[in-house]
Amino acid sequence: MPTIHPSALVSDGARVADSATIGPFCVVGPDVTLGENVTLHAHAIVEGWTTLADGVQVHSFAVVGGPPQHLRYKGEPTRVEIGRNTIIREHVTVNRGTAFGTGLTTVGDNVLLAIGCHIAHDCAVGDNCQVMNHVLLGGHVTIGANAIIGGGAAIHQFVRIGKGAMIGGMSGVEGDVIPNGVVMGERARLEGLNIIGLKRRGTSRDDIHLMRAAYRMLFGTGGEGIWVDRLKAARETFADSPPVQDVIRFLEVDASRSLCRPARVPATSAVTDDDA
Repeated sequence: MPTIHPSALVSDGARVADSATIGPFCVVGPDVTLGENVTLHAHAIVEGWTTLADGVQVHSFAVVGGPPQHLRYKGEPTRVEIGRNTIIREHVTVNRGTAFGTGLTTVGDNVLLAIGCHIAHDCAVGDNCQVMNHVLLGGHVTIGANAIIGGGAAIHQFVRIGKGAMIGGMSGVEGDVIPNGVVMGERARLEGLNIIGLKRRGTSRDDIHLMRAAYRMLFGTGGEGIWVDRLKAARETFADSPPVQDVIRFLEVDASRSLCRPARVPATSAVTDDDA
């Protein structure tokens, strides 16, 4: 049997695994599913059509599965799904999807949603992401695996953050961020590649060299011609580099999309033993 504090309110119909723990003054709605070893700390609220996978922790005063903050939402049975071993800290809000969007808000496995961050309707946060204190995600934002979003950042609706990207704290991100890119600034600009993150994930030195060269071709003086010509040249030049091809595919999804670009790029940029 699950461990449920006497002061908790668990609705009839909620599906609660035998190893789950529900703390004092928690509220669990009738359409909620709690997996094995889920822990709801005091005053946590899980409502709506929401599933928490095994090992999820929801800390005090977080609200998971609440209705989207959108005037067109009329109570449709849209969903939230939280992946395994994700940690949802105090005062986090995760809103369910909308019928006019995907109908689903997802957070992957092993994610940290730090204190006070907001995951809006129809967002998709990939595995192993860190979304730090008071980050704000607008509706329909997509974040790839292993991305890090610095504290206080605000991501505009429909923006895509590529896998392995890093967003500087207090940044306002209005355009897509390439995989493994680093952006920062009040109106965020692309500052380079997340070399430290690439190393930590085991990317080879050769691949890092190729990614730096492709970055210069796409965004710096190492490339020639208009944007479509640079994309074509990078696709052909680095055809055998999977990390570079990830970036090319990301960019080719929709050429009309807004993109975080550099404010400026040095004319020359070499990879040294210190940075690769």
